[in-house]
Amino acid sequence: MTLPAGWQARRPTLDDVPAILAVVHAADTFTLGYPDFTAEDVRDALTAPNVDPERDSWVVAEPDGTLVAWAMLDNPGGVGREFVDVFVDPERGAAVRASLLARQLDRVAGRAAERGLPALTVRSPAYPPERRWAEELVDAGFGFVKRYQVMSRSLAGLPAEPPAPSAGVTVRPLRPGDESDLRDFHRIYDTSFRDIPDYEPLGFDLWRARIGADPAWDEWFVAEVDGEPAGILQSSDQGLDRNEGWVKNLAVLPGQRRRGVGAALLHHAFARYAAKGRASAGLGVDLTNPTAPLSLYRSVGLGEVRWVDMYELVVPAAGV
Repeated sequence: MTLPAGWQARRPTLDDVPAILAVVHAADTFTLGYPDFTAEDVRDALTAPNVDPERDSWVVAEPDGTLVAWAMLDNPGGVGREFVDVFVDPERGAAVRASLLARQLDRVAGRAAERGLPALTVRSPAYPPERRWAEELVDAGFGFVKRYQVMSRSLAGLPAEPPAPSAGVTVRPLRPGDESDLRDFHRIYDTSFRDIPDYEPLGFDLWRARIGADPAWDEWFVAEVDGEPAGILQSSDQGLDRNEGWVKNLAVLPGQRRRGVGAALLHHAFARYAAKGRASAGLGVDLTNPTAPLSLYRSVGLGEVRWVDMYELVVPAAGV
């Protein structure tokens, strides 16, 4: 890894979390206009399953010890694609981003060999202001694969009760203590997302382990049509730092689509977010997903606010 004179690349530790967070906040402010990471997010990334910070992550410091870049790998399930991101302070660390990317790609090659695979697919995102980063990804061999549209709406003045759903449709919170309900939730999620070209199935046990111990279950919903589970909505806390409720996944079984199930789930989620004092609601749309029309989201008040492009590269295993 080529660095300016006096700069140092080393492996991060948990003691670096505040300094890494400062780098990520600078990067987020440049790309999004606001900080989108918390110290807990950094700590979680450094301690995530299937990630060893002593092998899978780097930080770069200027001669005075100030961190200006952080490179990370992500693959919580240990299967399928790897995700690489390199955060830099845009004013101080942009010059080292391509070098860190190269080092991370070498590590992906090593991880492929360790898993006994001939190659691994790796993805990395680029936001509109990151023109230089997008060019560096292309120079490294990445190709554009898809665009995600981020949508949001205000919750100000939202009625306390959601609109009445279509005939036969009811919505209730997930029952987390009921394993059969969890299994139905996972089945609907898995069945519905198989329509997406690059969906990677995840078995129930691994899916349940990835959820964690204590999500906000009252923000997860199941829709039924004539008493049978037909759709699900999974929320996450990724928008809490900006007081936004976030829809992580919305799925409706193929035979139950166009019956108002998706809209009913969204209206219930928005009402729950508003009751908790959230200022807005948001979600991300995979524009290659044929089951997630923008018209549905616009019909419930969501509007486009930004997009992010995903780039992809197939990395041969080390030694191949």
